Formats: sequence, structure tokens, C-alpha cells
Amino acid sequence: QQLDSIGFAWDPREISWNGTFYQLCAFKTRHGHCNVSQYDPRNESLCSWVINQRLLYKRNALNSNYVHKMNSIGFVWDPCE
Repeated sequence: QQLDSIGFAWDPREISWNGTFYQLCAFKTRHGHCNVSQYDPRNESLCSWVINQRLLYKRNALNSNYVHKMNSIGFVWDPCE
């Protein structure tokens, strides 16, 4: 209970996901979109993460809270649309 009161994060995967999500938010702020180029070596890990989120979403295996967060920033699930 004391750990909860100070915002202790129980799930390290969620901490990692949120950290990368915030990187995506910063990318969107700079570029106006969430389509991270696979040809930009500066964003290689972010691009891999974005591809993985799209794959998980397509398989209906992405946490619904994550889907909501991604939708809230205007994330495009199918970049071919």
C-alpha cells in the first residue's frame, strides 16, 4: 500500500512500453505524425517498436489500454491507408 501511494510501478514491461510511447509522442510533436521511418538510423529502435505495436494490434494481442493511448495521439494502425 505504501508503494502504491508513491506511484510504484509493479510491471516493468509497462514502464518500458510507456517510455517508448512517450518517445513516440515526442516524435509526433517534432514531425506531426507517428510514421517513424525505417530508413532513419536515429529512430531505429522506435521504428521497430512501432512495427511491433502494429503487428500486435493486427493479431488482436495488444493491451486495450495501449490501443487507447495510441489512438489518443492519432496513431495510424495501417500506414498504407
